[in-house]
Amino acid sequence: DREPGQWLSYGRTYDEQHYSPLEEIDTGNVRELGLAWFADIPLNQGQEAVPLVVDGVIYLASSWSNVFAYDARTGQQLWRYDPKVPREWAVNVCCGVVNRGVAVWHGKVYVGTLDGRLVALDAATGHEVWSVQTFDKSQRYSVTGAVRVVKGKVLVGNSGAEFGVRGYVSAYDAESGKLAWRFYTVPGNPADGFENEAMAMAAKTWSGEWWKLGGGGTPWDAMVYDPESSLLYIGTGNGSPWNQALRSPGGGDNLFLASIVALDPDTGTYRWHYQTAPGETWDFTATQPIVVANLDFGGTPRRVIMQAPKNGFFYVLDAKTGELISADAFAPVNWATGIDKATGKPIQNPATRYDQTGRAAFVTPTGLGAHNWRPMSFSPKTGLVYFGSRHAAQVYLGIPYEKFTVSEVGTNTGVVRPTPPELEAELAKREDLKFADRGAMIGWDPVARKPRWRTINPGNGIDGGTLATAGDLVFAGGGNNELIAYNASTGERLWSFDAQTGVAAGPVSYELDGVQYIAVAAGRGLQPYYQPNYSRLLVFKRGGTASLPIAATYVPPPLNPPASTASADTLARGAELYGQNCVQCHGNNISNFPDLRVSPAIQTQAAFDAIVLGGAREGNGMASFAPALSRGDAAAVREYVVSLARAAKAEEDAKRAAAAARGGAEPHAQ
Repeated sequence: DREPGQWLSYGRTYDEQHYSPLEEIDTGNVRELGLAWFADIPLNQGQEAVPLVVDGVIYLASSWSNVFAYDARTGQQLWRYDPKVPREWAVNVCCGVVNRGVAVWHGKVYVGTLDGRLVALDAATGHEVWSVQTFDKSQRYSVTGAVRVVKGKVLVGNSGAEFGVRGYVSAYDAESGKLAWRFYTVPGNPADGFENEAMAMAAKTWSGEWWKLGGGGTPWDAMVYDPESSLLYIGTGNGSPWNQALRSPGGGDNLFLASIVALDPDTGTYRWHYQTAPGETWDFTATQPIVVANLDFGGTPRRVIMQAPKNGFFYVLDAKTGELISADAFAPVNWATGIDKATGKPIQNPATRYDQTGRAAFVTPTGLGAHNWRPMSFSPKTGLVYFGSRHAAQVYLGIPYEKFTVSEVGTNTGVVRPTPPELEAELAKREDLKFADRGAMIGWDPVARKPRWRTINPGNGIDGGTLATAGDLVFAGGGNNELIAYNASTGERLWSFDAQTGVAAGPVSYELDGVQYIAVAAGRGLQPYYQPNYSRLLVFKRGGTASLPIAATYVPPPLNPPASTASADTLARGAELYGQNCVQCHGNNISNFPDLRVSPAIQTQAAFDAIVLGGAREGNGMASFAPALSRGDAAAVREYVVSLARAAKAEEDAKRAAAAARGGAEPHAQ
């Protein structure tokens, strides 16, 4: 904090407030911001990293775990490090081949790679100093989160709860790469003995043979150290599988899923925990950003930690003890009616807990979260916390015991995906789950326990990470490919910039030669593969005169599905296999990256098999699914995709005919 002109760690300081004390750019002159320079990132995937700025150099992690170093004044690339992650490892990744950030310490840059290496680089050259493997590569882990350095140790978590793993966080000596300690977030097989008393305690909250399915709890994002409390806080993930009735059929809290866990940073010893979603079964992780701050409660100061996790409640806990101070809904929530202050546990709505009998549950928020990984910020000047929220509902339908099998390639959620059309139709009719807006940027007052302001942005309802500054500003990406500056006190929109692509990552601010800059990585990575992504690092200053190249005009490919005579049974089988193996990347409606409905590969079975079974596009991250799918299975999946393409084409043709009958213009494809 003594060097306000730099951005030395993920949240700038250990408390991860994502707050800059720089104030040259303020509410009065923010409209003077212009692009100072930009750097194209030659990787057409999502950009989620917070850049670090140290001694005039910007260090940025990117997709496929690449790291770039730039001159912070000019944007000149100084070096690039490519760990050469095998592209087929993408099959073990839930949500994109992304990386959220590096750490810098004593002349080294540290990065966790998608395939589980922790690598130390020479900060001046980008050359490897040392590299260690952090997980067993025979299991389906990955690393996508930012690493941190605390007390001479590099902290790294992992992902993979969708694929049947047991979560843990590790600490390595920053100089040598030697493992210092490891803390597991869920218990293993009791027959093997427990690593510590915390695991023995946690095991009492599980039932069945959960260890055979992994258990989950992967700590894939939040790791925050508080020097005042001398504690390290980690946020833990969802269950593996999601469906609690499969992994722990007798119920139970299933510690330490969906929890904030406090550890001794020197030894990794458990100190306390707070669980946000006991018996987690909805993918309601607590891995979302954790912020440490001092708050004044009517003259009573308290050191607190704050989190707005996926489940839709904003939590304020005592930083030293974990005592619940408050928990309030910041978005529409129906899985719980509130939080019992006496017990600290949610008052759960039984109707939202799906089971194995075929009874579906209609739940809000969704597994995408009311707030997900995007950094939130806190301003000591306003006392507000700033973050984006998403308002949506989804259907959960459990896979029966007899039908659940562990896939070697696909996901293992234990939930029927894609959602059967009749349940989607029922969800659409639920008046209690329809919302006037699908997303908002919020200025939350953690003392008054309510929003001071909410701003609805156009677009897809997903806002980016936030940066608060002493100039009374909040910077964040918006749903329409914009970077936006808000008045931190009122939420008034003061300035915006068309980034030509999604801005999901958290911005930072730094100062050089008396000039304040704003920097952010742009490139959401969820657009179709045939649409330009424009992954870039964007840097702004007052009076900046640089400009982006004119964006290419995007014309979506036409829907041109082949003929099909597939039976209803084949289509049903294809939908089931698609849900087990494809939905995580391609989405429930197959319109995610890439949109398979317009893919040339669906025109013939041979072309489809070459990719799905033969691995023809492993270099792009599409691994072969031959370990999970037979030729007959692949044929059924293709027929299912073709059926959806044909349905979309029929809908498009009907709209075109209706427009022609009215004498109007023809609708554009998709």
